[in-house]
Amino acid sequence: MKNFFFLVCLISFQVFSQTEKDNIDTNLNLWHQAAAEANFEKYFGLMTKDAVFIGTDASENWNVEQFKVYAKPHFDKGKAWKFIALQRNIYHNSKEKIAWFDELLQTDLGLCRGSGVLQLTPDGWKIKHYVLSVTIPNENVSAVKKMNQKHDQTLIPQLK
Repeated sequence: MKNFFFLVCLISFQVFSQTEKDNIDTNLNLWHQAAAEANFEKYFGLMTKDAVFIGTDASENWNVEQFKVYAKPHFDKGKAWKFIALQRNIYHNSKEKIAWFDELLQTDLGLCRGSGVLQLTPDGWKIKHYVLSVTIPNENVSAVKKMNQKHDQTLIPQLK
């Protein structure tokens, strides 16, 4: 009887975990779709009130209110940005009601990497922290480093 109970609990956990991963995957897709459709309210409604968005530029480390100021003009044009997830890995800790993920994206910037943290709220899974990075093939890193050198040398003293 103990073994049967253990097996039922194990199967229930796996089903719950897969269901939660599916919910998270759906919300991430809805978030990207809201940007593609320039649906400002829906997009930011899928983020927590204390969310952080880190963009591709070193200066882009925004709380959600700062990110709204940046994003609003893009959304007002009727098309913000279109990110299509090509691959996504989701990790989940149901006890702490958090999940984290990484995704490879097709974007107008080329291939990008997104990663972040979601929190389970009374309204469902919401993005709490998101990082967007442009991917650079290893063979191009030296050229990008050289291209960014002047900018980085100017910015580093300001950040210290």
